[in-house]
Amino acid sequence: MVHVTGAPVLQLRSVSKRFGAVQALTDVDLAVHPGEVLALVGDNGAGKSTLVKTIAGVHPVDEGTITWHDTPVRLARPQDATALGIATVYQDLALCDNLDVIANLFLGREKRRRTLLDEVAMEQHARELLDTLAIRIPDVRAPVAALSGGQRQVVAIARALVGEPSVVLLDEPTAALGVEQTAQVLDLVERLRERGLGVILVSHNMADVRAVADTVAVLRLGRNNGLFPVEGTTQEQIVAAITGADDNAHARRRARRAEEEDAA
Repeated sequence: MVHVTGAPVLQLRSVSKRFGAVQALTDVDLAVHPGEVLALVGDNGAGKSTLVKTIAGVHPVDEGTITWHDTPVRLARPQDATALGIATVYQDLALCDNLDVIANLFLGREKRRRTLLDEVAMEQHARELLDTLAIRIPDVRAPVAALSGGQRQVVAIARALVGEPSVVLLDEPTAALGVEQTAQVLDLVERLRERGLGVILVSHNMADVRAVADTVAVLRLGRNNGLFPVEGTTQEQIVAAITGADDNAHARRRARRAEEEDAA
């Protein structure tokens, strides 16, 4: 784990998003720093997916401010987020099973020599990127359909890095993986942090969160409900914020007494 200092690369202030009569996000604040793994957690319907798609430019915000290196920006479409340096890996991965690893890595970003694809340059770049991330794919010319679930996930993450982003959003990257494959993906998340990237990790798995995250941001009913450093915070505290167990008469009574003591 690292102790995060300095200005955030990406920051959201009082962000709100409505879909018709449904208020999906209300006054949400979020900040991710270079070299930080920020876990975004919450129950189903908490607003995690909406917030991810807001940062990814899929759902422009209705209210609030998004800043990139302290400069206000508007993310009206996915291309806006990509141009800034925000890469998103969704849960469905969006890989082409019939194409090989190299073709998937450079899909939409193919290298060309005049009018022809530069297969040699793409394979060299692909091998360098995979080696740097310590990703072991026995045959980069094998179709993605032949890879394991963990290998497919790391290929999707590696593809997001081809554009050299500063922030990577990972939406439930270990949801459908076994123990060994999950470890492979979590190792890759740590290597992203070592490269100085800001990582937003959406996960329901508290063991995964505690294994790699530096900070945990909790959403509940579309609102912030706690920001916790992993070090020094118990799993029970985080789960209580997720479920709303900390929002009851006894908790409010303790908070009121603390405020009265501080005022005295």
